[in-house]
Amino acid sequence: MKTIGIVGLGVMGASFAMRCKQLGYIVYGIDIDHETIEYALDHDMIDEGDTKGDGSLWKCDMVLLALYPKQLKSWIEQNQKELKPGTLLLEISGVKSNISKELQNILRPDLELLSIHPMCGRESRGIRFADPKIFENANFIIIPLENNSTKAVVAISAFAKELGCKNIGVLSVEEHDRMIGFLSQLTHVIAVSLMNTHENAHLVEYTGDSFRDLTRIAKINEDMWSELFVLNKEILLDEIDQFMASIQNFRTLLQNEDIDGMKKEFIQSTDRRKKFDQ
Repeated sequence: MKTIGIVGLGVMGASFAMRCKQLGYIVYGIDIDHETIEYALDHDMIDEGDTKGDGSLWKCDMVLLALYPKQLKSWIEQNQKELKPGTLLLEISGVKSNISKELQNILRPDLELLSIHPMCGRESRGIRFADPKIFENANFIIIPLENNSTKAVVAISAFAKELGCKNIGVLSVEEHDRMIGFLSQLTHVIAVSLMNTHENAHLVEYTGDSFRDLTRIAKINEDMWSELFVLNKEILLDEIDQFMASIQNFRTLLQNEDIDGMKKEFIQSTDRRKKFDQ
């Protein structure tokens, strides 16, 4: 499958396009914004592009949907008639439970839709921040449903390796959304909350790496992330509750000047963090 259509040329879609071009794919770009298409063509991110896709979708062996979650259903309903039989669609939304099965139910029987999640998103938005290097050594998750074929899963595993991803994992929808609720969504909530704790613009000239590292992802796409949070609401609320309990536990240790208790927390967190440095 060496002909790919990219629907949505934001930072992720355009990064996919650039990387696929480097790998020798024929890349068709589709975006509702004409200036975005022109930018992609001028910077050799895509081979052809238009704002609707009715002139290029039928040429594609694979179509990647880099859209906001709530845009996926309407796009498939309106555009799947343009796809040739056997086309493999990939959707990369950040949550799956309230999306994947609904999309499968409206899909033509001669098409296949596979959910994936490359763990290499960026806090910036827009095509000008696209970077093909984001896939290098990234984790890549495949989230198949029962009606997904082994052939598609194997093909996309190979595709992920082509992109440069290091670890390719397979999770169920439920496993994925629980993991994302903790590793991604909760961390964004913490970063946003930390930035909103104080009006801290005057602290810029005094800030060290700790604050910068913790709050990098507080530069957040408010439109997309509010959708993702609501779609994963129950899981994220549970993760927030567990985090608040952990904070409260540490507060109690500090209140009681429990040095040994704090040291145990530090040692445990240090041991757990070392695993991410391997």
